[in-house]
Amino acid sequence: MSNEAVKNFLDGFSVEVTPKAASKIENFEDYVPSGTLIYIAHIEGTPIDEMVATAKKINDQGFCPMPHFPARIIKDKKVLNDWISRYKNEANVSNALLIAGGANKPYGEYDSSIQLIESELFDKANFSNLHIAGHPEGSLDIDPDGSTKNVDHALSWKNEYSKRTDAKMAITTQFSFDADAVISWANSVKASGVDIPIHIGIAGPAKLQTLLRYSLECGVGASIKIIQKRAKDLTNLLLPYKPTTIISQLAEYKDKNPDFNIEKVHFFPLGGVKQVSDFVKEI
Repeated sequence: MSNEAVKNFLDGFSVEVTPKAASKIENFEDYVPSGTLIYIAHIEGTPIDEMVATAKKINDQGFCPMPHFPARIIKDKKVLNDWISRYKNEANVSNALLIAGGANKPYGEYDSSIQLIESELFDKANFSNLHIAGHPEGSLDIDPDGSTKNVDHALSWKNEYSKRTDAKMAITTQFSFDADAVISWANSVKASGVDIPIHIGIAGPAKLQTLLRYSLECGVGASIKIIQKRAKDLTNLLLPYKPTTIISQLAEYKDKNPDFNIEKVHFFPLGGVKQVSDFVKEI
């Protein structure tokens, strides 16, 4: 695999932080290129004040904040409008990742990203980039029967929405460790008529124990076996995981298939933003 193909594939990558993680980073320019899209995970229980302050810090330093809007932790339209207004007015935000969220029970009237879109509040606030969730290995939260019926329907609906509006959309996915599974899923999305570009989720360098924990929490299915197999080798267990293999395989496929619908890489920095930064510089 040529270094040029990998560098092209990683060009314009994004990262994700929590307010807590962001508070430990004095300046993001020490780790990622200027203008990088930085997602802000909204974990259940995080005060909106902390989310908005994090978005302002990221924007003030010359980066593009993209806060999560988890439907199930938003009580009602008034709260949603308040969040959007505060992000817009206090942190100059015009990007949002719309997700159902991990809460077992909705706080109020929302339980899906479609309902957030239907509120029309993002459109009225001129949010230019609306990203949505993708699940290369399915989602038992959305399809408890193990199928992809509900996920597929939701993607189709969002694709039609993107066609009839000015919203610039992308599918930001959960992380996976299996390039073949990702390629098969991405091609099936395109074959279904959905032409929204994909930002593929990749787990950044981390200890295997950390990866296993997050994988179980996030419901990563079949590809977790790749990590479990690696963990059985005591030699590998002592070494941090790096996503070199999956990045190289996806970059090679993209190089040979320029129309492949994976447009960007989105890193989940499970071992820290610095580790992602070092990995990108080294690869």
